[in-house]
Amino acid sequence: MVLRLPPRAPAPSICLSCLFQLRQSSLPRRSLSTLVQQQPVKPLRAAQVPWKPSYFLSNRSLSDDAAPTTPPQLLPHRRRQQLHKTLENADDPNAPLPPDASSLLSTSSASSPTGSLKRLLYPYLALSKPRLTVLVVLSAMAPYALYPTDPLLATTTAPTLSALTLTFLTIGTTLSSASANAFNMYLEPEHDRKMSRTRNRPLVRGLIKPAQALAFAFGTGIIGTTALYFGVNPTVAALGAANIVLYAAVYTPMKRLSVVNTWVGAIVGGIPPLMGWAAAAGAGSVEGAGVWENLAHPGGWLLAGLLFAWQFPHFNSLSWTIREEYRAAGYQMLAWKYPKLNGRVALRYSLLFFPICVGLWMAGVVDAGFVVDSSVVNGWLAREAWRFYKKAGEGGTAKKLFWASVWHLPVVMGLAMVHKAGLWRGMWEWAVGREEEDEYEYEDEEEEQQAAATVAMRTK
Repeated sequence: MVLRLPPRAPAPSICLSCLFQLRQSSLPRRSLSTLVQQQPVKPLRAAQVPWKPSYFLSNRSLSDDAAPTTPPQLLPHRRRQQLHKTLENADDPNAPLPPDASSLLSTSSASSPTGSLKRLLYPYLALSKPRLTVLVVLSAMAPYALYPTDPLLATTTAPTLSALTLTFLTIGTTLSSASANAFNMYLEPEHDRKMSRTRNRPLVRGLIKPAQALAFAFGTGIIGTTALYFGVNPTVAALGAANIVLYAAVYTPMKRLSVVNTWVGAIVGGIPPLMGWAAAAGAGSVEGAGVWENLAHPGGWLLAGLLFAWQFPHFNSLSWTIREEYRAAGYQMLAWKYPKLNGRVALRYSLLFFPICVGLWMAGVVDAGFVVDSSVVNGWLAREAWRFYKKAGEGGTAKKLFWASVWHLPVVMGLAMVHKAGLWRGMWEWAVGREEEDEYEYEDEEEEQQAAATVAMRTK
């Protein structure tokens, strides 16, 4: 129940509980009718109020003693409004990109109790940059599957790929990638602290000591290259070791020296497909040629070129969104030094996907259907790259190109494996079997050749 004062003396509403407190205070006691009708009440200032804020029991947040230490729970409709606003920001092309896996792992580790498994293991997992490592491993496994061997491991005289070799390739590539990423974080904690994208890494937050990170980097590198050497072949091990050195000792310091670092980083991204191709060459060479001879096949280099070209639309759009942070941290990036060139480079390499995909068909790695399917995906990426270049990254074009590149690579690699040369013919022959007529015809031709050779010998 609320009692309101006359219009000529406006004042805040007073509840009955507060009114009873007023009657017990030092104010002159008068009847209710006298207080309301005969005594005009002027608005009271905060200094004239004789009661304490704690009298308002319906609003405990006004009391210093009752101030909540945690944010109050929102009402259901407020929570729905907040959720809608969050979803709108997620769809906003200008909204910041979500945190990477290393940041999420570092946050989870820091919030875990001391001595727990998450507190001990998550910092090391964050050092390996899990999402980037998964991408590296997949870019090595796909060329291994695309190497031209007998489709579906059919029962022929042609050799087939080894599952054990693939296992060692996966383990060795994973550890080698983790080593390179750990070296990168070990060398850059002071610079990582200056950027929102990297300031949550484990070394920056002190979740792990630099000596522990260095030991992790050396340990994973040695174990990874050893697994590649003995489980796959020496060529793949050499490529894996070279990639660690190139990423940690060349690319990492060059980021503060020259914009050429982007091209060096693209070479690092193009080496894993060569590792997968060389692994398949050593395990499934039909003619018994050496690994380096099989690397001369254009298929492996075209797949490496595919990953090399992909780095530019992906990274150029990502770096544009945080270009000012790169500038403040002292990293030499195209996004802030040469913005126009940044867009042109992203567009040029996006267009390069068309001839690379055609080259894979001409090299006999995929069938003609891949050219048609990949052109659709490549056209989508090229359109986003053109908009990114035309609008100089404004209007959300940078974020759209970034997400287009994220989806582009797995879709193209998946289409390549679906369109592997001879795959569907091998599936048909595996399902229905080879026609016996072909075997009889082959036997007849062999008998005719033997007969002709016998007649020739008698004639001599």
